[in-house]
Formats: sequence, C-alpha cells, structure tokens
Amino acid sequence: NKKVFVELLFWKSPAAVREMTEGYGSLQGGEGTGRSRVPPWTPQEEQELRDLYWRYKEVEGEDVIAAILAHLPAPGRTRRQVVKQLVRL
Repeated sequence: NKKVFVELLFWKSPAAVREMTEGYGSLQGGEGTGRSRVPPWTPQEEQELRDLYWRYKEVEGEDVIAAILAHLPAPGRTRRQVVKQLVRL
C-alpha cells in the first residue's frame, strides 16, 4: 500500500498502529484505549441537570458544580462531564 508512508508521518498510538497492522476493528470492546466510553445523557438526566442548575446558580459563595454533583441522581458522572453537558445545553 503506497499510502502507508503518508500515515507513518503522523503520530500514532499503539492501539492505532495495532489496528493498522492487524486490520481495523481488531480491538475488542475499547481494548487499548485509555478511557472508556461515557454513557450518553438521558432526557431525564438532562432535565434534572437543568433544574439543579437553576436551583443552585444564584447561591452565593458556593460552587455550583459541586452542589449539582452532590444532588445529581446519577453518581457516575464526573465534574468535567457535568460542565461539558451544561455548556452543551
């Protein structure tokens, strides 16, 4: 394959190189990736996030995101995920 030379000019992770050599789709279930997939936000979770944001956004001297995380029913969410979803909303 003549185009492999161009691919080698760019930095590749070990997982990407393995896929190139063994065929795409050779990694099973996120194997070789540094992080797992983030579960998508359900409409109910998004509504709860909106409600919690409007409830805690006016509180003086308190971290809004920390308050939301403390009252969010889904315990597996990180601060970064919550902030990213709030920006997206």
